[in-house]
Amino acid sequence: MPKQRSVPFKSPLSSLPEQIGHYFQFERLGTNYRTEWLASLTTFLSLAPLLVVNARILGSAVFLEQPGDLFEQILVALALCSALASFLVGVFANYPFAMSAGTGTISLFAFSIVLGMGMNWRLAFTAALVQGILFTALSVSPFRRQLNDAIPSSLKQAMVVGLGLFLAYLGLSGKVTPPHLGAGIIVAGTATTTMLGNLKEPVTLIAIVGILATTLLTVRRVKGALLLGVTGTALLGWGCGVAPLPQSIFTLPRFPQDLMGQAIAGVYYLSWSQLGNFITVVLILLFVSLSDTIGAFNVLGHQIDQLTSEGELRRSQSALLANGLGTVFGALMGSTPVIPYLVSASGIIEGGRSGFVAIVVAVLFLISTVFAPVFAAVPAFATTPVLITIGVMMMSCVRSIDWNDSAEAIPAFLVILIIPLTFSIANGVAAGSIAHAVAKVARGDWHTMRSSLILAAISTAYFASIAMPA
Repeated sequence: MPKQRSVPFKSPLSSLPEQIGHYFQFERLGTNYRTEWLASLTTFLSLAPLLVVNARILGSAVFLEQPGDLFEQILVALALCSALASFLVGVFANYPFAMSAGTGTISLFAFSIVLGMGMNWRLAFTAALVQGILFTALSVSPFRRQLNDAIPSSLKQAMVVGLGLFLAYLGLSGKVTPPHLGAGIIVAGTATTTMLGNLKEPVTLIAIVGILATTLLTVRRVKGALLLGVTGTALLGWGCGVAPLPQSIFTLPRFPQDLMGQAIAGVYYLSWSQLGNFITVVLILLFVSLSDTIGAFNVLGHQIDQLTSEGELRRSQSALLANGLGTVFGALMGSTPVIPYLVSASGIIEGGRSGFVAIVVAVLFLISTVFAPVFAAVPAFATTPVLITIGVMMMSCVRSIDWNDSAEAIPAFLVILIIPLTFSIANGVAAGSIAHAVAKVARGDWHTMRSSLILAAISTAYFASIAMPA
């Protein structure tokens, strides 16, 4: 009788890492757990300070008795919707994209819609909820592909370059005084709009040291260069007493009980006199969200080589659906529309390629509600090296624009120029779309004029809407 070979017992849990790697296609994407974890931490540390900034901006318009009294609840609401949207884009689309409420959209919501137009913040959240439902419907409709195809390739490439300049400008600028603690390398001028900051400022000097150190690490191809750049610059700021140390390590997160469901309750604040403003706000939020989301997906998709020959992100329907569902959930929790965050490129630079990154970031968003004091203490200037590195990477797309064709060059240049100077993707895309339509009419390109004219009409309506007096 032949001797039977004993088979060692293998726990189902022992194959779990292998199954996860297979699900996220680590082998095909040329990545591994170490790289994905490193990319996740880099992305989150680059995004964490913006989460606090966004909560402060939104809290200036969304409050019960005085500005800022709902800060902790807003921070938790932003973290929850960011976690859900990031998890969905990781599972549905397998992309390493961090999703969160956009700073530009939050500023529009707080300063233009609530404070500028005088709309009750609960009704404004209702508008965000309606916009999220429309966005979700569009993400699963054929119009999604038509919208992407309608945007000329030159404008898509210009978006990448403009957003790169925007991030670099964001990193270099900022007030050096508390609580801002921006790099202060570029500051507001008196004789000119902007000027070189005071290089004697300790904050500015530390930011410059961080830039040079991160450049050295990046050029030497040190793994985790951006993560080391963020943490090293923050530690230097804390050690020199320039930035305040975290007041504590842990905190009990405050559930957003005063925000949850207010998007539904806001219907009671809708009157006939507010109906016109309400429809306008829904359309503005929809245009801004579509522009920001499609632009960001194209930018990040280009970085991981996941764009089709038509310039559309592969599995874009799944990615847009995750974005839409995150926006709906966010509005119900007390957040503005979510978008793919461009600082996800920091993790991509570190080698992140799969949705595993997005899921880890989602978990870190949830953990951040407990460690909020630590993340809140990371100064803005600590992210300057990362933002500049991302900007350098995105500038490469400028080669794809045909600068010898004025009909393509002029609209593209307007997109590149206006995005960083107005802090808005939507403004740049709208200006470029109008200029592109004028160029098409001037040249008589009848076969592509229809889509250009439609985009120009939408863009004109967008500018008209935001130009309306409160």
